[in-house]
Amino acid sequence: MLSAAVFYSPSHRGNTLKKSLAFIIAVLSMTIAAAQSAPSSAKKAAAPAKTKSAPTTPEKQPSTEELNGFMRHMFGYDPAVKWKIESVKPSEVPGVTEVVVTFGDPVQQRTPFYVASDLQHAFIGEIIPFGADPFGPARRKLAEEAKGPVKGAPDAPVEIVEFSDFECPHCKRAWPKVEQLMSQSPNARLVFQNFPLSNIHKWADRAAGYADCISRKSPDQFWKFAQAVFDQQEQINDQNAVAKLNILATDAGADAAATAACADSSETKARVNQQYQLGVSLGVTGTPTLFLNGRKITNVNDTPAEIMKQMVDFEAQDSARK
Repeated sequence: MLSAAVFYSPSHRGNTLKKSLAFIIAVLSMTIAAAQSAPSSAKKAAAPAKTKSAPTTPEKQPSTEELNGFMRHMFGYDPAVKWKIESVKPSEVPGVTEVVVTFGDPVQQRTPFYVASDLQHAFIGEIIPFGADPFGPARRKLAEEAKGPVKGAPDAPVEIVEFSDFECPHCKRAWPKVEQLMSQSPNARLVFQNFPLSNIHKWADRAAGYADCISRKSPDQFWKFAQAVFDQQEQINDQNAVAKLNILATDAGADAAATAACADSSETKARVNQQYQLGVSLGVTGTPTLFLNGRKITNVNDTPAEIMKQMVDFEAQDSARK
């Protein structure tokens, strides 16, 4: 299923977003029809063969030259808008390519959009799962692979996984909201996953390394450290990050020198990258992003707390019925 949205370009200094233009959403009927008919074709192939299988054709992806030409026509009228094509990869929908563009120099915003295989249509929005249990695949993947520090009962029926960046101001704003949700939800457990946006945030990677090392020594110390980093976020910068993080690690009860050495190790960097890649595989493009029993919530700060509480209660009741 596809949901449409509006494409915004950042203002020159980044305090507000200026509406640059709205995409006219093209109906990707041929692409969606092909995606929906694929299982049917597979079933026919399993039956006694009467027809030959159609040859597989490679999906077409836009070139960097085509993408930059597209962006130039969309935003070239505004000399303040700077962009860069960050990534181009197949989306979870057959025949649709996901493109991530960064805006600003330094980067102020990351925006994904999608291109149909006919290379004639693009759309902005979110691809959401569909099916009788639409969040099942993400729920099972996170249960197997999200191994960050846990708050709450390990056997709680509802798992909330938070992908977060310690330098992200939106994550700082969401932190007390998630804490409130957990305090009101004894039937949920929270799993933290690092998702440092290092192309935007200069010290996020280092903070993620500290967090990973502290969490493996003591989850309790991790939660104290995480709270302190968000509390001090505005006082930390790329120049003083090591000194500040060492102080906060010590205040949380950790060994600052050992934590700093651990954070710099290749093993820790690999673990942080695994967490980041897990998020990418689930369509995380920004922070904070929550998965509530597999349901992705990207607009955490704009989702009322009572709605998220209702979601937790619903998932708990649904689990009890199974």
